[in-house]
Amino acid sequence: MKVSYHGHSVVKIESQGKTILIDPFITGNGLTDLKADEQKPDVIIVTHGHGDHLGDTIELAKRNDSLVIANFELATYLGWQGVNAHGMSIGGGYDFDFGRVKLTPAFHGTGLETENNEIIYLGMPAGVLITLEGKTIYHAGDTGLFSDMKLIGDRHPIDLAFLPIGDNFTMGPDDAAYAAKLLGAKKVVPIHFNTFPPIKQDPHKFTSMLENGTGQVLEAGEIIEL
Repeated sequence: MKVSYHGHSVVKIESQGKTILIDPFITGNGLTDLKADEQKPDVIIVTHGHGDHLGDTIELAKRNDSLVIANFELATYLGWQGVNAHGMSIGGGYDFDFGRVKLTPAFHGTGLETENNEIIYLGMPAGVLITLEGKTIYHAGDTGLFSDMKLIGDRHPIDLAFLPIGDNFTMGPDDAAYAAKLLGAKKVVPIHFNTFPPIKQDPHKFTSMLENGTGQVLEAGEIIEL
């Protein structure tokens, strides 16, 4: 299985002939190496409805007949846009043909800004646990630190965790380092940093704070094999 990072919070998983994209913010993402018109995901997972996570989901899903997995309200909205969407809720898991997906809490906001200066509520933000090929990947989405991260790690031994470190909108490096300790993940990769001025961070400083050399900074396009 190949897991790659593509700037901001974009993560790609390639497993058993399937391609999974998480939070495909490609168009407008100055840090990504991807081109939206070249991506052919079988599955798209969206942690919440902000534009820098929903990103190119609708266009990608329509063009590739991708299955989109998201919280119930966001999945319902995407279904109205003609997307094949599977709705879930926090704490719920489901066995798909490629593996198991479970949504976890994430403490953040959600909602899509419209051209009429309105915000459409799109359900609770989430983190996501993906278990496939006997490995578990945790993408925390956008979140602050919360103590139940220990419960997540105790209940689901995590091989690879993607944690936001940008601060301002999410955890900063100090809180994210404590989150990594609570989760007990074997490997931790920082995400959601440097895309915009308010989330400017040094990812290497963050990984130096982690225990036992578990941290790894990935440049856009770099791959971890599990």
